[in-house]
Amino acid sequence: MAKKAFKAESKRLLDLMIHSIYTQKEIFLRELISNASDAIDKIYYKALTDDSLVFDKDNYYIKLAADKEKRLLTITDTGIGMTQEDLENNLGVIARSGSFAFKQENELKEDHSIIGQFGVGFYSSFMVADVVTVVSKALGSDQAYKWESSGADGYTIEPCDKETVGTEITLKIKENTEDEHYDEYLEPYRLKSIIKKYSDFIRYPIKMAQDGEEQTVNSMVPIWRKNKNELTAEDYENFYAEKRYGFDKPLKHLHIQADGASVYRAILYIPEKPPFDYYTKEYEKGLELYSNGVLIMNKCADLLPDYFGFVKGMVDSEDLSLNISREMLQHDRQLKLIAKNITGKIKSQLQSMLKDEREAYEKFYQSFGRQLKFGVYSDFGMNKETLQDLLMFYSSKEKKPVTLDEYVSRMPEDQKYIYYASGESIDRIEKLPKTELVLDKGYEVLFLTEDIDEFALKVLMSYKDKSFKSVSDGDLGIEADAGESKTEQEEGGRKELFDYMKTYLSDKVKDVRASKRLKSHPVCLTTEGEVSIEMEKILQAMPNSQDVKADKVLEINVNHPVFQSLQDAHEKDKEKLALYTNLLYHQALLIEGLPIQDPVAFTNDICKVMV
Repeated sequence: MAKKAFKAESKRLLDLMIHSIYTQKEIFLRELISNASDAIDKIYYKALTDDSLVFDKDNYYIKLAADKEKRLLTITDTGIGMTQEDLENNLGVIARSGSFAFKQENELKEDHSIIGQFGVGFYSSFMVADVVTVVSKALGSDQAYKWESSGADGYTIEPCDKETVGTEITLKIKENTEDEHYDEYLEPYRLKSIIKKYSDFIRYPIKMAQDGEEQTVNSMVPIWRKNKNELTAEDYENFYAEKRYGFDKPLKHLHIQADGASVYRAILYIPEKPPFDYYTKEYEKGLELYSNGVLIMNKCADLLPDYFGFVKGMVDSEDLSLNISREMLQHDRQLKLIAKNITGKIKSQLQSMLKDEREAYEKFYQSFGRQLKFGVYSDFGMNKETLQDLLMFYSSKEKKPVTLDEYVSRMPEDQKYIYYASGESIDRIEKLPKTELVLDKGYEVLFLTEDIDEFALKVLMSYKDKSFKSVSDGDLGIEADAGESKTEQEEGGRKELFDYMKTYLSDKVKDVRASKRLKSHPVCLTTEGEVSIEMEKILQAMPNSQDVKADKVLEINVNHPVFQSLQDAHEKDKEKLALYTNLLYHQALLIEGLPIQDPVAFTNDICKVMV
């Protein structure tokens, strides 16, 4: 029989199909199974309007058989089959979709879920096969036909014998090369793994002979298409484990069945623990994306904002616009609608946990609270309104994590600010001298122990009209107690002393002043401006830090015995005053956890005092 040439610039287009469109060769099996499922669907839809047709689901299936010796892989379906004209039009014209044409001809609505759209999936077979043979008998036809091609050179069509309606596709699998191991597509375990990965939820049985027994490989009915009241917590946990979303148990699951402006099904999980690489560049967020039960993407990052990147799970939608390979999405309005809807559902679930399951939420926050704070800080604070009510910080009063709302609800009427203190640990912050005044007034202090904490609060700026204030700030907004006012003579004497100390430390501090916050400690460092001491530490540790420094102020407790020693030295011995100034400054550095530039000189100064 004479060989026919492909239409539509066949050689160039087929070469594009084989070498450029698909990123993974295993995709060919997904495409052929999807086409087989479409063929069965077509009989089902015809039966809806044709009383002479009775659709008994038990009679419809897809079957795979591998012959290693002959290097043949056969995919058989009991679908609608193809006439000679169908073979000519659907397989002889590249990029013509028979499924798409069927939907148009039969005026099927968009919610009728025939998968094929572009008519290119069949040609992915040539990625793994030297020869592709299609034997098909159409519903209502007495004659079967065989279509055969070895690639871009063309194809043949001839009559043949086939007893039953349906299609049988046989691939002559390529020989192995140095770079490619084609034998894997003849191994039952490998074929089974590809089916489970991409086609597990095709609605018809996919059968394979294994160990002398025919088995159904796919699950068929996905868990997300079942009613919630049919499922138990164990069912959701088993699905989490089967899909290998994590080795932990999920803290919470969400089963979404949306039928509004965006139609989709989803099962989402909030894990108990982060994966080992979660806070690294290597971590890849995203949800599995299905179209009509067929896996399109392993990780669709566009469905999750970064701040909810810890969420695992899947989404299945019939409304997505896919690109020609069905491996990627066209970025369209529908995808954005689904993503927005999912984001809202996740936030609502977390708020519900916070309100009704505090212990579970605190466990979640211990694992992923850092990510929420990054979400507040990133994108110039664009998401701070979404996330601020989910944040928690350790409370000096409650001795446990509290929300900003809980903090504000307890504020005394005379308290102007939400106070916070930053440090490496709760223990260190509790010992900071500069928290004395705030705590002494009975005000609650939030302890910030993570490097992102203070940056996040700087972006928030305020919560419920209450500004955030670091205990390191020069002005704490706390009125001085009666009896603390000093005479002009006392103030004048202090000014000369502090001016001398400021001049001596001119390259290290912006000012030296009497402290209003210290009660029992002799000295502390505070800051002026936007950069705090903790922020300085973090920025200094970064590459290309550009030597960012906080504007430091050395505060002296004038009610501490040390101050009398400073005054005496100022009047009698300027050399001793310089020594004391140095010691107090370095003492303040140590309290803050800042490095001392010359430890040897510091220890020598201590020896001088002892002598």
